[in-house]
Amino acid sequence: MNHTEQDVMAHEARRASTSAEDRQISPITPQAACAGCGGDAQASEPAPGRGGNASHVYAIGRVEARFPNLAAEKEFSQATARTDTAGKTDQQTFHAVLSQRENRYLVRQLCWVLSIQGLDSYLLVPRDPADIDLLVDAIRPVPRPDNVDVVIGSRGSIVPPTMCNGLMVPLVVFEQIYSFDRTALIDAIPRPDGATAAQFGPAAEELFSRIMQMTDNAGATDEHRALNYLAMRYPAIYARAAHAFAQDFSLTGVEVRQSPLSGTRNIVDVIFAYTNRNTDFTEKYFARCDVTGQFPFLVTKLSPYCDR
Repeated sequence: MNHTEQDVMAHEARRASTSAEDRQISPITPQAACAGCGGDAQASEPAPGRGGNASHVYAIGRVEARFPNLAAEKEFSQATARTDTAGKTDQQTFHAVLSQRENRYLVRQLCWVLSIQGLDSYLLVPRDPADIDLLVDAIRPVPRPDNVDVVIGSRGSIVPPTMCNGLMVPLVVFEQIYSFDRTALIDAIPRPDGATAAQFGPAAEELFSRIMQMTDNAGATDEHRALNYLAMRYPAIYARAAHAFAQDFSLTGVEVRQSPLSGTRNIVDVIFAYTNRNTDFTEKYFARCDVTGQFPFLVTKLSPYCDR
């Protein structure tokens, strides 16, 4: 599978198009300023992970904007009074005010929080100030329950309670944010030959939901980063799920194991188990991912897996 096929889901489904991926990535520094948290806090150097790697994040959740203090909230109210908001809902008004170029100073004052499964998980800061647009794009004028935001970046220390109105979560300096909804994601996945939309859609939706509901999947461990990467970039896992359901198999397990091929690189095997509903026979398939760096990538395509 070529690079275009791997990227089709994220690139076709996201709402905003950006060239941020093309820039050169610089390492996070201890004195990186928090440009969008309502304060002058500093981002700490990410803690070492397994094998001495930086603490990377590949998380899937919802981006929300919060007022860090009363002064910022009052300033936003004054900006709202200067904006034509007749007929707009509160959410549409919020988006309209932040979208205006002259109000970008307000965007920098807000706290930007990534919530995962309803829990506040990270405070977001762009590494490149130009990427503040990605935060605005994540605020939908008409939010829906199936809205999804994918955040890729580096995790720092827990922020002090004074930064965001008492919130204490890890700081994430992000490189990229993809914003879309589940329907767009499923529609963007290439369907396998012979599979109808009525068959493939529910199968892909169920697999995506299972990955999202994995216990404590905050996208910070190697295992969860690999899972989330495959969910966003590798259509073959959805095709396999649809094929299994058509053959009367159930999805009975998703697990990640350290690959025996790991050496100087950090490589994991993501294993999907399917059990026949009539015979209880279980067959497994796996994809091998390299999670050494900030951006995971596919090492081995999905293929049958044999327990050792």
